[in-house]
Amino acid sequence: MGTVLGAMRNVRWHELQHAYGSASQVPGVLSRIAWGDAPTSDEALSDLERWISTPPVFDSTAATVPFLWELAATDTVRDRAGVLDLLATILAAGNAEHPAWTRAAHDAVAAGRATAARLAAAPDTPEAGGPSPARSVRAAATRLLAAIDRHACPACAGPTPRGAQGH
Repeated sequence: MGTVLGAMRNVRWHELQHAYGSASQVPGVLSRIAWGDAPTSDEALSDLERWISTPPVFDSTAATVPFLWELAATDTVRDRAGVLDLLATILAAGNAEHPAWTRAAHDAVAAGRATAARLAAAPDTPEAGGPSPARSVRAAATRLLAAIDRHACPACAGPTPRGAQGH
């Protein structure tokens, strides 16, 4: 699997849940987003959105978010703007029955703020150090950055649990 998504094997996916059951399929879906052709990648991104963020978040959501940030930052991923939009969806979603899942997912999205800022500020010219992200990536990163900066929800408003990073 190379270095992109290499750390997925360190997550105990079979112990996590998404909207339809075990999250054991999540690594395969993330791989299809990373390396699939257009139809495969689009279908995988749609599946992942249904599984981990629509409408509530699940315990698998926070585990998935760092890999979504990795995909958003990888130039060879076909639909990076779609990945950034999924991160924004996760930031807007919640789970009233499991506020800790909501907070963990939101914290994981907020932890990628520097990546969103870098993608939003990427220059248009390839001469500035390599190919720039497409305009749609910059636009999605800009929207996500604004959402992170103005984020407020009941799950995130309380005190940060001991040992956790707040946003």
